[in-house]
Amino acid sequence: MAEGISYREAGVDLDAADRAKARLKKLVDATRDTNTLSELGSFGGLYAVPEGLRAPVLVASADGVGTKLKVAIRAGRCDTVGRDLVNHCVNDILVHGARPLFFLDYLAVGELDERVVTEVVAGVACGCRENGCALLGGETAQMPDFYALGEYDLAGFVVGVVERDRVLDGSAVREGDHLIALASTGLHTNGYTLARRIVFDQLGLGPDDPFPETGRSVAEELLAPHRSYLELLLPLLAQGRVHALAHVTGGGIPGNLPRVLPEGMGAVIERTSWRLPDVFRALQRAGGVPRDEMDRVFNMGVGMIAIVSRSEGDAVLAALAASGETAWVLGQVEPGSGVRYA
Repeated sequence: MAEGISYREAGVDLDAADRAKARLKKLVDATRDTNTLSELGSFGGLYAVPEGLRAPVLVASADGVGTKLKVAIRAGRCDTVGRDLVNHCVNDILVHGARPLFFLDYLAVGELDERVVTEVVAGVACGCRENGCALLGGETAQMPDFYALGEYDLAGFVVGVVERDRVLDGSAVREGDHLIALASTGLHTNGYTLARRIVFDQLGLGPDDPFPETGRSVAEELLAPHRSYLELLLPLLAQGRVHALAHVTGGGIPGNLPRVLPEGMGAVIERTSWRLPDVFRALQRAGGVPRDEMDRVFNMGVGMIAIVSRSEGDAVLAALAASGETAWVLGQVEPGSGVRYA
């Protein structure tokens, strides 16, 4: 009888997976808090709802890093995309007023590279520590028939909590409210399919080449981490100063700001209120991309928009400035629908 084929010969290395899990335990344990009730390796993660909440509402979100992963793989850097993932998901629940409790990650690889897995999860754990949430568990899947050699995919799932009477749902937004823009740190995690086409295909640049007009390398510019706005905004949320928040992700300002405006309300954006960051100016020029297409694809330097009353505008800007934040009045709420630029 012919000798049977092993799982490893079929493309899945269980021993490598076990070694990787052993290294990940310290990373995961470093994110534990008093409400974490399970250990890495459990079939499910256990987390106690924090005490002292009157009417807690759980808020959950799931997302990925998109084709930014292609840049990370090409540059041979896997230590930043985990932070991107956590920060993106945390921002998505922050817009409802929630703070994160715990996080789960899903990493799928073609062939398990222990270094890559460790670096990716280290980034996830770092993001969790920075945002004060526990990395409760996750999954690392070896799928050699789905992913090419060296490629991987990454997704994350966050659960947070907010008091019921503190939930942000846009209902408090009124005509004349100010739109306060909070600066992004670059592309964050959106628009990379277009950016990669421009940078790698049209300009013919590599990860270590200078990125036009920015003074940084392509890898430094395109792998700049997606920032979290949690620590910055929690005090303003606790003070009840914010009527709504919009996380500017895929779809840009026109695709995300209307999601938090009540029916019958639109917004006007003042283009002259900020200078377009160099990375977006360079992409627009090199790719010959029309401005309205840029607006729909990229965040254009605005990572989060806080909607506050006109009377609170100056105080909110002063509080943000005191925290070292770059913020400005981007525009205001007006009757209508959608977003228009002036």
